[in-house]
Amino acid sequence: MYQDLNLADVRAFTVIAEKGSFTIAAEKLGCSRSHLSKQLTQLERYLGVTLITRTTRAQRLTEQGRFFYERCQHALDIMEQAVAKTVDDAHNLQGKININCVGGYIGEEIVNQLVNDFMTLHPNIQVHLDFSSQRVDLVLDEFDLVFRMGELEDSGLVARKLMDIANCTLASPRYIAKHGRPEHPKELKHHACVTGSVHHWSYHRRSNKSHKTEVTITGALLCKNGRVMKSSALAGNGIVRLPEIYCSAELNAGTLVHLFDDWAISDTPLYLLYNRDQFQPARLRQFIEFTIQNFMKYVELPNA
Repeated sequence: MYQDLNLADVRAFTVIAEKGSFTIAAEKLGCSRSHLSKQLTQLERYLGVTLITRTTRAQRLTEQGRFFYERCQHALDIMEQAVAKTVDDAHNLQGKININCVGGYIGEEIVNQLVNDFMTLHPNIQVHLDFSSQRVDLVLDEFDLVFRMGELEDSGLVARKLMDIANCTLASPRYIAKHGRPEHPKELKHHACVTGSVHHWSYHRRSNKSHKTEVTITGALLCKNGRVMKSSALAGNGIVRLPEIYCSAELNAGTLVHLFDDWAISDTPLYLLYNRDQFQPARLRQFIEFTIQNFMKYVELPNA
């Protein structure tokens, strides 16, 4: 009903009522006395009531004017507080950051440490860290940032690549001693493999990426959890395909070893995604910058 009410006119009225003088109110608002008078007249015409009785010598609030002033002054105070809080949250390092992230080693070890260190530096920041595995929509699911593995679909999101994750085929010395060492990926069909969500393992020659091969694998254990897959391989239950950073300690200790010197699996890119926003809050800008600058410090790579 009152969607056409001009808030500037309401603000002008409250200042006139507070100061008790058009001249003083005009000085505070930085405008002319005649402009203020025009604003008040517009407001009274819109409401259909007289708010201030005025003569050339004096002015006083009418009963309706006093009621309107008290309610509007309170409402304007709340609006000013809301504006101040909104601007403060946007420009200062405080407030909540909602993050969706891949789980496993990357989420639980790398991103977890990164978030903890960022919160230590900025104690007024709160972080909601979500490890749900389904692909989320930043807008619909109300996330500010997403750590995502794999090639990206074309979208309007900003994608900052953090690293390329090397994938590898591994087995324990115990498994090799008992079942032999495959020399070519095609030989995997004769071996027990620890399988996750991918049952067709693709390879390319290290010396010529256009030379590719693919093999369908089988195994006694099917599990999508990287820690469980690694544990099964360490127990000698099969050959496993995992990101190399999941197995740094085991590779360094020799409890898991690489297979296929001549064949490699394509790397998997890891991205930090966020919406394009020219008014991005300071807490998000700082977290993005902190992540870009420090992410690799938290990644433990196998010794060369």
